Amino acid sequence: MAVHPRISALALLIASAFPMALHAQAYPAKPVRILVGFTPGAGVDIAMRLIAPKMSDALGQSIVIDNRAGAGGNIAAELTARAPADGYTLLGNGAPAAISQTLYSKLGYDLLRDLEAIALVASVSQLLVVHPSLPAKTTKDFVAMAKVRKGELSYATTGSGSTPHLTAEMLKMQTGIQILHVPYRGTPPALTDLIAGNVSFMFANILSVLPQVQNGRLRALAITSAKRSAIAPNVPTVAETYPGFESGTWYGLFAPSGTPKDAVMRINDAVSRAMQSPEVRDKFIAQGAELLSGTPQDAAAYTRAEVAKWSKVVKASGARAD
Repeated sequence: MAVHPRISALALLIASAFPMALHAQAYPAKPVRILVGFTPGAGVDIAMRLIAPKMSDALGQSIVIDNRAGAGGNIAAELTARAPADGYTLLGNGAPAAISQTLYSKLGYDLLRDLEAIALVASVSQLLVVHPSLPAKTTKDFVAMAKVRKGELSYATTGSGSTPHLTAEMLKMQTGIQILHVPYRGTPPALTDLIAGNVSFMFANILSVLPQVQNGRLRALAITSAKRSAIAPNVPTVAETYPGFESGTWYGLFAPSGTPKDAVMRINDAVSRAMQSPEVRDKFIAQGAELLSGTPQDAAAYTRAEVAKWSKVVKASGARAD
């Protein structure tokens, strides 16, 4: 039976379009961009650059790190929230975004509504360090001293609303001590003044302060993680004295809400594969980081808990960023 030319042409058109439709649905079909709201060399920037090559291998596409520093990471977060929900624009952030939800009275995005948590990467704890002239040798000693010397002990931070500031406020909430906040523009000047004895103590990223502890310029009383660190095993946790105390910064990946599930799962799998790489794992561990993992649901639950935790601390401290 003869086939009408128009029917034959239509069949050919449908057949040729079918593989194109499949290709259009495949993710990823082009490079993926990760926005980072901090300058190169910042903790989250380092974390994203560590996992990017292995993520690229897993996805079969290049990963581009795009630094959009400013407003405590909120510029990049807002740009991501407004980006198409197609899996090609992601956000590298974590603790700063969770803190910002309460710290800033006006934000152009809502972390829990406008962004979708995809994967957790790692967390980095802080050390409670004091100037050697302070006689306290343990967290218990320190708190007892602070209660006697009400308002006399001053602590350095990297700014109002920063993780070091709110960690000190968390200790204040849990113990009832009265301490004096002295904010600085970054870790180096804060450490310089602590080493000089101009302030009494501070909470600082373990990597930035551990060398000063090892050379005797500062004394470490405790670490803020839930368990002791492999790179400082002799330093007890704050939680060993005050159960439930846990603080630090953490890093994760987010996407605009409504991103297709298949893209979310592909990204989560790519992060998992990156974190399973011995090369990547060793680099994170060498920096004092604790590796995180899990499903997108795990990442979402973790994020919600962090927003709730820091909300209480920010409100109790009265810290504001605008």
